[in-house]
Parts: sequence; structure tokens; C-alpha cells
Amino acid sequence: MNITEVARQSGLPAKTIRYYEDIGLIRPLRSSNGYRAFRDSDLHKLAFIGRARSLGFSIEDCRSLLALYEDKDRASADVKALAGRHLERIEAKLAELQAMQATLTQLVHACAGDARPDCPILAGLATGPACCA
Repeated sequence: MNITEVARQSGLPAKTIRYYEDIGLIRPLRSSNGYRAFRDSDLHKLAFIGRARSLGFSIEDCRSLLALYEDKDRASADVKALAGRHLERIEAKLAELQAMQATLTQLVHACAGDARPDCPILAGLATGPACCA
């Protein structure tokens, strides 16, 4: 398969596929004229990476997940630990977003939104503590 076909089937842009090749996540074959020749296994890896990235896994996490996926002697505990660490990062980010939401909600409700120049939102941004620093 060529890169256009693999991009269509995997749902990933060709630029992303080239990047994944550049950083060594996939290694398609090269024909004598230098064109990439993707195998079904390359397509499978790209779909795997695409799903992992859609769940927010980092490139390095994807590299580790691929290695674990290809290691038939792996312990599922290793996979669970990696996914658990990622879940903890997501939960921390959610808490941070909820704190941001609470602060901004409070500021928006405090603002009259009229023609007067005083604005609690600007005052809060200028003097208040950052919600998530």
C-alpha cells in the first residue's frame, strides 16, 4: 500500500504517518525507487497508535504500548500500570479544569456586564490568585 491508501484506511494524515516513520514508531518497507510500501502490519500499528493518541497517550506512551503489544511474554500488569499513570494525569487535568471553571464562573457571575467601567473579571485576573498554578 502507498501512503495515500494507508492514510485513508487508518484515518491519519499522511504528514502524521511520515512523522511516525521519522521517529521510528513504524518502519514501512521502501521499494527500489524509494517509495514507501506499507504492509498490513504497518496499517495495524498506525490504527493502534491513532486510537491510543485519541485517548491522549503521549508519543512515548504509544512507543511503550506498541512494545508491550508486540511482546507476547508481557505482563498485563505492565500495561495496566502505564494506562493507570495516564488515567491519573487525566484526572489531575480534569481537577485543574474544574477549578478553572469554578473561578471563571464566579468572576462571570460577579460582573454586571453593563456600561460601567468597573469589571470584577478584570479585577480578578489582575489581583486574584491563579486557580491552577
